[in-house]
Amino acid sequence: MTDVAAVRVDTPGSPATARLLAEAARAIDAPDLVLAVSRSGVRTVHTGGSAEPGPVPRELMAYELGSASKPYAGLLLARLVAQGRVRYADRAADLLAPGFPVHPAVRRITLRHLLTHTSGLPGLPADFYPQAVPRWSTDPYGGYPADRVVRAFLRARPRHRPGTRWHYSNFAVSVLGHTLAAATGTPWEVLLHQQVLAPLGLAATRVRPGPEGTEAVGHRRDGTPVPALDTGGFTAAGAVRATPLDLLTFLEAHVAGPEPTDPALATALTEVRSPVLRRGWRHAHTHTLTWFHHPSPYGPVLFHAGATLGQQAFLGFRPDTGLAVVATATRRVHRADTFVATAYGLLTETP
Repeated sequence: MTDVAAVRVDTPGSPATARLLAEAARAIDAPDLVLAVSRSGVRTVHTGGSAEPGPVPRELMAYELGSASKPYAGLLLARLVAQGRVRYADRAADLLAPGFPVHPAVRRITLRHLLTHTSGLPGLPADFYPQAVPRWSTDPYGGYPADRVVRAFLRARPRHRPGTRWHYSNFAVSVLGHTLAAATGTPWEVLLHQQVLAPLGLAATRVRPGPEGTEAVGHRRDGTPVPALDTGGFTAAGAVRATPLDLLTFLEAHVAGPEPTDPALATALTEVRSPVLRRGWRHAHTHTLTWFHHPSPYGPVLFHAGATLGQQAFLGFRPDTGLAVVATATRRVHRADTFVATAYGLLTETP
């Protein structure tokens, strides 16, 4: 793999980090790859890949986050709660469609249930698959708009009583997005910008493709380019795209916190870092409102990964040590993929 590295050295300690990132990059095969680390605000960025670099540096290209978009939805909810505009215990159906007759289990689903994957809803609506399968490798979500997501929720029959089981659900987090939009009278994209992106200075983060030449192009396993992701009505669950530098800024806010002049945002950043439930085999792992939460030799790590039709992303940080790790790649995930394991190792094994 051709390795074209662009490393910014900020302190005498950064060359060691640069060497660590360069070694990690050799384990990942992708046309475009960015590995970035922030240590208490000091950044080291490594870029590479098998494709020739374009006119825009890889660290300034916007990458699709897929499910790594969910921490943005979580921070948005936490900030709205801190502002007193909604409550975690608010029932989604009451905010989304007041008075509409729904199944009793649906009536009990709260905003917290939707965000923490404990709503009892499936990963995707049952009627999503017939329209998605014929175009599974090109555009599975674009034909399922927001109104269908809402209708599917209002007629749902949850598999489990809300709050009793953890089951990862893009459906649920998407419903959360539509519910917050309804509760505030503000479109999701505008709400996210007002409450999260603008306050954190994330000017290179968005939920729609940007100008031509600024977006990373995803690839299938065989190297064939794929079109930009259209999430349809599942925007809150996977539509965010951002540059690696903006992703570092997002994580640094979780580690260091914002200026004290924004108490609602400070409260929200504290909320999303706090464990709220246990999940997995024998409840071995904890989970915050929006981050997976694991132990490591250097303290707890919080992280989330995501994948789209042709890209992957990993976001993670260690609150106790001020370390943040970002990884992006433009190749679709596959069975023997090393991307997530490599990025996770940088987060959990780096002193």
